[in-house]
Amino acid sequence: MRDRDESGRPRNARPRDAYGRPLPHGAAGIPTMPEDLDMAPAEALVEAQRLLDDDRPFHAHEVLEAVWKAAPEAERELWRGLAQVAVGITHLRRGNTKGATALLNRSADRLEPYKTDPPHGLDVQGIVQQIRALADSGPSTGPVDLRLKPF
Repeated sequence: MRDRDESGRPRNARPRDAYGRPLPHGAAGIPTMPEDLDMAPAEALVEAQRLLDDDRPFHAHEVLEAVWKAAPEAERELWRGLAQVAVGITHLRRGNTKGATALLNRSADRLEPYKTDPPHGLDVQGIVQQIRALADSGPSTGPVDLRLKPF
């Protein structure tokens, strides 16, 4: 039976590996982000970058997803695109090249509109170029060098 929170929503109580794959109950896993994570955009970018640098793209996705869900309407697609980048990298690390390529291209398309007036000092144009190159490069054997840092 799946663990649920006090409102009855399912929780992900199973331990996870570094790429978010569920491990058997009782196994030692990598802690996930709290479900009620609340970070300011600048703080989330720093944390997501740290997680990407540590080869933990699944966890970076959780951070970016939390900001996406709380973002003002004008920025939601930006954060959704950034979260999809982290999921795409997760798929690369899991060996799912086809799924990774589709997600990375979708995330780059989602970020394109933010290139002319990028919020939070992000180098959206540079990020989109990196994502497209990553989508074209195929499988990854180590941490992906994606720079979410502002200009």
